[in-house]
Amino acid sequence: MGSYLLLSQGSSMGQFYQQYLEPIKLNDVQVDWKSMDLSYLEEDKYMKHFADLLTKATPVHGIDAVLKAYNIDGDVRISYRDQSDFERITSQFGIFQEWKDGVPRTAYKGVVVFRYQTQRRVFLVGPDSLQELGIR
Repeated sequence: MGSYLLLSQGSSMGQFYQQYLEPIKLNDVQVDWKSMDLSYLEEDKYMKHFADLLTKATPVHGIDAVLKAYNIDGDVRISYRDQSDFERITSQFGIFQEWKDGVPRTAYKGVVVFRYQTQRRVFLVGPDSLQELGIR
């Protein structure tokens, strides 16, 4: 009860707790992290790794982004122009829309990544993201 009270009345005043935090559960799959090669996460390698993933994702355009993303096999990328465009797109997917200090929360180089109903990734790509990642 105590941790629920703290989380449900935290920095967002409980505004997002039930929608985004309450459904989260602890991982119940054992992972042997020591046997995995995680060197791609090192700072000098990560940007290239991330850019490669983004380059391979299928671009999706238009107002029916959810339907298109659902019908494409593999990862997809959707560009947004600004905060209101980002919020319009994320509302279709039902994901967290919070911005902090002028960028979407959890963004890397303006890109927010999430999984949508399958293992495919959806990359929401900001107006300067491709340039910042060295993608032409």
